[in-house]
Amino acid sequence: MTTMRKSALVLAALGVCLSFSACASLGSKGKDGATTSANATVPEEESKIDFGNLFGGKKASKSSNAEQAGIGVNAYLWRASLDTISFMPLTSADPWGGVIITDWYANPQTPDEHFKVTIFILDSRLRADALNVAVQKEVRSGDRWVTADVSQQTQLDIENAILSRARELRLSDVKN
Repeated sequence: MTTMRKSALVLAALGVCLSFSACASLGSKGKDGATTSANATVPEEESKIDFGNLFGGKKASKSSNAEQAGIGVNAYLWRASLDTISFMPLTSADPWGGVIITDWYANPQTPDEHFKVTIFILDSRLRADALNVAVQKEVRSGDRWVTADVSQQTQLDIENAILSRARELRLSDVKN
């Protein structure tokens, strides 16, 4: 698919979304759960639109735990990620997009270096390949911070800690 065609699809979808959001304030929910407007009554299930196939994505399964929890990614990976990096200040956490970004964190024992972590949860299933961790490191050089290399092992250790915690959370839910 060409870039121009993809851009046209994105613009068309954006236009549709804007149209629906503009119309959303006109409708209201009736006591039967239907969305009503001046012209029509539409059952709530029919008023939901799946844009996944428009962009070449797969249709989401309605039975996944993550969707039932109200987030767009695996709930165990999400909670485990937050638990694992709880000592770091958060800059952003998007449970629908599956992105967690921390602010810079300096270990008090090594104040001349600090780290920033970005976690991507890529799937609604609890799988090792549904998780990607990116770590940035900076070291102090005089009065400024300079980017430094982070070992691949550091990123793998964080991923493994998150996956272990996610398995613990899942097992505790199964037992209860």
